[in-house]
Amino acid sequence: MSENNLIAISGGIGGAKLCYGLDQILQPGQLRVIANTGDDFLYLGFYISPDIDTLIYTLAEVNNKETGWGREDETWKTHNVLGELGADNWFKLGDKDLALHLHRSKALRNGETLTSITQDIAERFKLKTVILPMSDHIIQTVVDTDEGSMPFQEYFVKESTNPKVREISFESKHPETTKEVLEAINDPGLTGFLIAPSNPYLSVDPILSIDKIKQTIMQSKKPRVAVSPIIGGNSVKGPTAKIMEEMGLEVSVMTIANHYENLIDGLIIDNADEEYIQAIESSGIKVKVSNILMHDNDDKTRLAEEAIEFLNELS
Repeated sequence: MSENNLIAISGGIGGAKLCYGLDQILQPGQLRVIANTGDDFLYLGFYISPDIDTLIYTLAEVNNKETGWGREDETWKTHNVLGELGADNWFKLGDKDLALHLHRSKALRNGETLTSITQDIAERFKLKTVILPMSDHIIQTVVDTDEGSMPFQEYFVKESTNPKVREISFESKHPETTKEVLEAINDPGLTGFLIAPSNPYLSVDPILSIDKIKQTIMQSKKPRVAVSPIIGGNSVKGPTAKIMEEMGLEVSVMTIANHYENLIDGLIIDNADEEYIQAIESSGIKVKVSNILMHDNDDKTRLAEEAIEFLNELS
């Protein structure tokens, strides 16, 4: 598979699983991940970038395997002391994780970009995959709910996704991508694009909300494949199905296909959703059926291999 040079579009936990599989079978530098930063926020004076950190920890194999986020063998002394001091510590920062946020926040104050900082951190974790933030500017995912509008992390962590979602929007003073992202998309040696099985509305749409990214991908002659985050009418993990229901959308792979219509050439769906093959392909999207549930590292690698094979078939 040495000829493959891929771009993955990814959020955190679900997307990181597929990226891990891709990372295992591709050569150094062949995988570039455009990472969601719509979840980024300032907390206790630190710049937190949850999806980027999840990707880094997962690819470096130092992530917490049980939660999918954070570091393995983490300690919580700082978090606990903050609680004793009465700080608003609803967002759990482990001690190891906090060190990374300290490093990133200081570098940002010194004028470095999120892209350069992410590349530096990835090198220190000895990653062979390139992780590219979708932007060096804040583009905040805002969730409009029955309890009012709130930044994504407040909805997701502080409120435990309990409020009912009405609408999702993306707010920014500078909704611009980076030259590194555009260079990656326009790379003449690119094999194709993979949209990881991340939440389409909370993890992928923030990236595609940057018009230059979406338009440049759509204008590319390279094949584009998405992996469905829905299996058998439900999401594997996270609030995808809940959000779809609350926004009046059918929880099915057909809805995912319609959501990515005109953007993708192919969709990988689970064996449980074979009944939708004809309907999806009638919309002009090719379908590959697989077992897309990733229980372990073997599953991640297998699905990654199948995704690459599908891209090569479409090209």
